[in-house]
Amino acid sequence: MHALRALALLGAVELTGTEPDSVARLTELGVRGVRTRLGEARPGDAVYQITVTLLDVASPPVWRRLAVSAGITLNRLHSIIQAAMGWEDYHLHVFEAGGQRFGVADPELEFSDERQCRLADLVTGEGTKIEYTYDFGDSWDHEILVERTLTAGDGDRYPTCLAGAGACPPEDCGGTGGYERLREILADPRDSEHEHMLDWLGDRRPGGARPRRLRSHRHRRGGAPDRPVRRTGGAHFGM
Repeated sequence: MHALRALALLGAVELTGTEPDSVARLTELGVRGVRTRLGEARPGDAVYQITVTLLDVASPPVWRRLAVSAGITLNRLHSIIQAAMGWEDYHLHVFEAGGQRFGVADPELEFSDERQCRLADLVTGEGTKIEYTYDFGDSWDHEILVERTLTAGDGDRYPTCLAGAGACPPEDCGGTGGYERLREILADPRDSEHEHMLDWLGDRRPGGARPRRLRSHRHRRGGAPDRPVRRTGGAHFGM
């Protein structure tokens, strides 16, 4: 209750009722504060259009074009990439840029705390590239390319997925080598491992893009994507 009273004094929450049964409700100021903490852009804030590409998987290529607030922290960006690409966030990850490595703060791994770094801190302009590795065993390397800077308009909400293609490989399939072998097995019903792998995969079979739901929004003037988009499963994907 001490924390809630402090937030009430700041105007972030409104308390009704008497303690210990008081009910707290976020005020408009509190809602704005939470959205800012989560990395959502306010009108006039900078927004980056980025493309996240899974490297070393070329047929078919796996990529997503996203629009995210420039002020988003890297831990939030990690969650967005996981949802957009279709990963399940089972494993560790790391961002690398400018000779620095950011991830879950851990003295043994010697990562800088990703919660304390914003995407804007790593971007030097359009064309900036950031490395993102997921799962240190399978080593799924991604390239994050900053394509352009947009401006958030009234009513715009981020993040949003603008376009994309390809599904990420199944978790724990053995990296690029294991994934290629898996695809060979699936393509050959006569392979001795074919049925076993179908059972193991279940509904995770390689196929089209299957990101978990990201919020979509209608782009306004100056923020239109590079090409027409169609709505698929709550996100946007290129035609």
